[in-house]
Amino acid sequence: MSTYLVTGANRGIGLEYCRQLQQRGDRVIAVCRSASSKLENLGITIETGVDITDEEQVGDLARRLKNQSIDVLINNAAIVERISLNSLDFDSIRRQFEVNAIGALRLTKALLPNLKQGSKVIMMTSRMGSIDDNTSGGSYGYRMSKVALSMAGKSLSVDLKPQGISVAILHPGLVKTRMTGFTDSGITPEQSVKGLLARIEELNLENTGTFWHANGEILPW
Repeated sequence: MSTYLVTGANRGIGLEYCRQLQQRGDRVIAVCRSASSKLENLGITIETGVDITDEEQVGDLARRLKNQSIDVLINNAAIVERISLNSLDFDSIRRQFEVNAIGALRLTKALLPNLKQGSKVIMMTSRMGSIDDNTSGGSYGYRMSKVALSMAGKSLSVDLKPQGISVAILHPGLVKTRMTGFTDSGITPEQSVKGLLARIEELNLENTGTFWHANGEILPW
């Protein structure tokens, strides 16, 4: 049995991660600002009151988890605020950077003492953070913050490799969640997380730092 910590666990992909991990018998620590009833019904460990943009709250979480070993840290918490060139909102761009990129790095740094040789760190990024794949423009804050998150993940893969810790940068696919407006063209959270967990299983020190689609495709930077 492995221990997984999942941020943004109260709904969507985070909730589905928790559900599938709990079903297969792993220990799950769900981290969120507030828990949903669906999350509470899973019967797993829940750490609420954690805003990953808040240094003090992240520090409190690290103190509560002191001496607890984490096998897989999944940085899933994210926000999206879609803004175009004609409606640029720089406060919105800053918010998305704080949550999507800086928050994930802040949490990872705080929980480094909980990781050990063989542990894995997962950065849940997006294909919208691929520079080469951007053919539609727009979504400035989201795209920019996800590029930053991917770069943080790549640097972590280099810095943590000597400690035996591997890092994956994962795109979940287009998923039917509240974040995507439950798009009809998307896959279900269940399908997405099944693929994501397969990628996590494949992750090792040889392929650390890879930017993967949930379906196994290696994505362009």
